[in-house]
Amino acid sequence: MIAKKVLLWFFIISISWVILYRFINPPVTLLMLQRGIGGVVSGDGWKLEKEWRSADELSNNLKLAAVAGEDANFLHHFGFDFKSIQKAYAKNKAGKPIRGGSTISQQTAKNVFLWPGRSYIRKAFEAYFTLLIEIFWSKERILEVYLNVAEMGDGIYGAEAATREYYHKSSHRLTKGQAALLIAVLPNPRKWSPAHPTKYIYYKQYLILRNMRRIGKLRFD
Repeated sequence: MIAKKVLLWFFIISISWVILYRFINPPVTLLMLQRGIGGVVSGDGWKLEKEWRSADELSNNLKLAAVAGEDANFLHHFGFDFKSIQKAYAKNKAGKPIRGGSTISQQTAKNVFLWPGRSYIRKAFEAYFTLLIEIFWSKERILEVYLNVAEMGDGIYGAEAATREYYHKSSHRLTKGQAALLIAVLPNPRKWSPAHPTKYIYYKQYLILRNMRRIGKLRFD
């Protein structure tokens, strides 16, 4: 009986939380808090730079670069890209460099509602929240939230803060090349920087730009 009540309240709270964030921008994430507290403990101090930009205010180049670089089938799947997951599993099983098959929806669910780390329990919650945001949010809202909460440097979160840090201008003015470079470092933004790209990052930028040309234009209707 107690277990049923706990489960019922979990569903009520989690669904209400997701619906609330459809209209209200997430003020902070667990990763932001973890990084900030870690900086205080290590003596580097609290660092958290972020500035929310609505979907209309974000550069179309940036939105297209995010889809081209992170999840080319974003507009066509319901939260999970099973072909990409299978490819990632095959490569990892073959001993090639570890790579994930996470979609933008999955990354958004993880960033906004869950804690950092890798475990089967967290992946299960990630799948659950991914389904919820696909049900209750629009694709445009998912992409908007993703580009506003993603870690893009040491203490830097979201496209606006990152663009001001690396390019000294607002995110709505990003060129295609700058947008592609910003997305190219996302797998490890604390190791790589758009301000000092390596040959590998430039190669990723080239691939993203090529995919941007292939996609052409994002249509959220």
